[in-house]
Amino acid sequence: MIREICKDKTFLAQKAAPATAADLGVAQDLMETLIAHKDGCVGMAANMIGVNKRIIAFENDGEYMVMFNPVIVKQSGAYETDEGCLSLIGTRKTKRHKVIKVQWQNEKFQTRLKTFTGWTAEIIQHEIDHCEGILI
Repeated sequence: MIREICKDKTFLAQKAAPATAADLGVAQDLMETLIAHKDGCVGMAANMIGVNKRIIAFENDGEYMVMFNPVIVKQSGAYETDEGCLSLIGTRKTKRHKVIKVQWQNEKFQTRLKTFTGWTAEIIQHEIDHCEGILI
């Protein structure tokens, strides 16, 4: 189900609770909402659709991907950039890293570990910030 985009800064500033297998439906809604906004959005976190769970969805080289409970375990190559967000008006300066290693769980809640670079790494960092309640 395509959900409305949450713009409530107080809600968005809350740290997300861990996701469980009971949240698979939330992930499906998150993916459908992201695809519905694909013309102006490349990634979303569950709090952007009003659910305070640690789930992100994003475009990764033409494919869509969902991560449950993602955590950046290593990062390198810091740089400054400007980012926008569907939940917030305008753009903001932020620090990102060119290379990140992320640990997460897939839809079967199996732990995965992968290194991401460039644009995909930037998207993931933005969405993980959402999970941490960081508004950029």
